[in-house]
Amino acid sequence: MNAHTYICIDLKSFYASVECVERGLDPMKAKLVVADPERGGGTICLAVSPALKAMGVKNRCRVFEIPQRIEYIKATPRMQLYINYSAAIYGIYLSFFAAEDIHVYSIDEAFIDVTNYLAMYKQTPKALAQTVMAEILRKTGVRATCGIGTNLYLAKIALDIVAKHAPDFIGELTEESYREKLWDHKPLTDFWRIGPGIAARLERHGIRTMRGVAAAKEDVLYREFGIDAELLIDHAWGRETATIADVKKYKSKSNSFSSGQVLMRDYSYDEARVIVKEMMDLLCLRLVKHGMITNSVSLYVGYTHTLNAPAARGSTTLSHATNAPNLMLPAVTALYNRITDPCYPIRRINICCNHVEPEGDIQLSMFDDYTQDEKEKDLQTAVLEIKDRYGRNAILKGMNYTEAATTRERNMQIGGHKSGE
Repeated sequence: MNAHTYICIDLKSFYASVECVERGLDPMKAKLVVADPERGGGTICLAVSPALKAMGVKNRCRVFEIPQRIEYIKATPRMQLYINYSAAIYGIYLSFFAAEDIHVYSIDEAFIDVTNYLAMYKQTPKALAQTVMAEILRKTGVRATCGIGTNLYLAKIALDIVAKHAPDFIGELTEESYREKLWDHKPLTDFWRIGPGIAARLERHGIRTMRGVAAAKEDVLYREFGIDAELLIDHAWGRETATIADVKKYKSKSNSFSSGQVLMRDYSYDEARVIVKEMMDLLCLRLVKHGMITNSVSLYVGYTHTLNAPAARGSTTLSHATNAPNLMLPAVTALYNRITDPCYPIRRINICCNHVEPEGDIQLSMFDDYTQDEKEKDLQTAVLEIKDRYGRNAILKGMNYTEAATTRERNMQIGGHKSGE
């Protein structure tokens, strides 16, 4: 295998840094959180500035968890502004590297294969990373951190664990240095792809470190994690065979469209049914827009956390694959009525269209009438054209004007938060 060098760049406390820059403040010194004041003290802070983190305020905490003795600025989310900054920073990456060598991991994080650029720029990996980070800071005012590794996994771990403790915000790892420095690192949840659930399952086998994973009997790990054990074992040794080229050419064997909402208050059984209909209606539009159909819909209904009651889950199969709301809305409504406890307040709803496939792949049946589907599709296409031209709230249904409805407000948001426009 040819040797590679990767860098993984993260924009430090991105949303908070952007808000500081927009106010003429130093992102490393200003005490600022990004949170919607209209959502009350229980809302989650989307970002916390480094200065507040240094005072013990945790990232993604709730507003009420910030000690009252601390004075800070509360910035209302402006998602479109953050997207604009992210696009500008991606433009900076493109001024150094070709698009095929860049993998955007999230709005504030990207992997870059710098293997073929070191000789061209006549720089070491660290020097090249510093050059890019300095350009981001100069042009946007946002400070970046960076991990450097001989594979994608090590670059990510160098960023997440090593860089945060480095005075220059850069961490470097090889397979050898990874085992030397991090084999005994705790907690395991600091490592990429190891969440609390996986850590707890490893703990049951007495495994608390990556050294423990590497030393464990493989048959034990495969019994516990199945095929995922292979990746866990490789990562314990600092190995990763996937490249950015592999990531870019990967295509999932199955596709799905989903939508989810965490409601801002406890909803009654009847109120939540309105949300389910709204969400399914928008998913139908999304299916039409992308020329896709489905014959299966899954529904998740989460009750208020104070009940500690298990969520309701279920699926329904349609008579044939479709994207027509006249078929899909009644089906998902009936599913909601069937699985949901009418006595419990509701706080979270997720809908997933399963086995999504292109319209052209449909297998016609002599027993189904597709004429109505075509009429619905023509109507949906017209609705999409109007919304694209005049805005997402240009055409609404009566249910969207009920007190419980959220579509009108969410149409003005990006990712469930205010766009800032």
